[in-house]
Amino acid sequence: MVYQANSNRYATMKYNRVGRSGLKLPAVSLGLWHNFGGVDNYENGRAMVRRAFDLGITHFDLANNYGPPGGSAEENFGRMLATDMKPYRDELIISTKAGYHMWNGPYGDWGSRKYLVSSLDQSLKRMGLDYVDIFYHHRPDPDTPLEETMAALDHIVRSGKALYAGISNYRPARAKEAIDILKGLGTPLLIHQPNYSMFDRWIEDGLQDVLEEGGVGSIVFSPLAQGLLTDKYIKGIPADSRAASKTGFLQESQVTAEKVDKIRRLNDLAADRGQTLAQMSLAWTLRGDRVTSVLIGASRVSQLDDNVGMLNRLDFSADELARIEDILKS
Repeated sequence: MVYQANSNRYATMKYNRVGRSGLKLPAVSLGLWHNFGGVDNYENGRAMVRRAFDLGITHFDLANNYGPPGGSAEENFGRMLATDMKPYRDELIISTKAGYHMWNGPYGDWGSRKYLVSSLDQSLKRMGLDYVDIFYHHRPDPDTPLEETMAALDHIVRSGKALYAGISNYRPARAKEAIDILKGLGTPLLIHQPNYSMFDRWIEDGLQDVLEEGGVGSIVFSPLAQGLLTDKYIKGIPADSRAASKTGFLQESQVTAEKVDKIRRLNDLAADRGQTLAQMSLAWTLRGDRVTSVLIGASRVSQLDDNVGMLNRLDFSADELARIEDILKS
């Protein structure tokens, strides 16, 4: 059957302005980091993309190396665009990145102009697109001059291959340099994509101030700390979890008794708020309007519904915020 999007898809989603730009992003965006690669069930990924759009999620975030194998998430998303989402292209924000290893030799990694331009050309071919909405430099390059990397982003935007420029994983001082260089080139930095969760709050130490001063938005990844900030680990490490797989970023050694105790206490607080722990954790990242969008991952459609359900309760009382701080500091 031909896919027809939910006619009420914009009724309940919240959209936030990105920094001082004219663009808005949904409060919840979908990342294709996991579960959309060549080794994954294609129809499951397709169902998640459809459901996400039906829920008002207009932003889909990729990178050249997402898979596995690298490039396969973009290829699969390109198939979904062709079969399902092509009529809605102008309603979508599609982003991709380059900055990690993609091909052999000296030009397939990091942040040179050669690598970034070539990588985006490959990404566009894989997805069957003329342009992406946002193109990110995925991580800082310690060897390439930042001026070259930012000039490449400026060139990419001016060439029409991307509408906006972004950076990811940049620390405050480096982010400030990038903002200033791009401003001087006439292509303002739109957005920064850092990791952020209750268990990893480094962006509060200077980066958020830098972004606000520069009029730059932020979209945070790993807001659930690779699944720790859900009810999955309350009773131990499930056999089907990322920690048990020993192949992901979350290791079994990170699921300590101390952390599990915090998770249980946070889960009790979430229940008092009428939310799941995942919902409360996502809402917490958006508190104070300092984060533009929270980037979620999913392995099944039901997780999308649960995560988007956090929009029903975004407010926090002073007492609730204080209780969260007490739990995290204990």
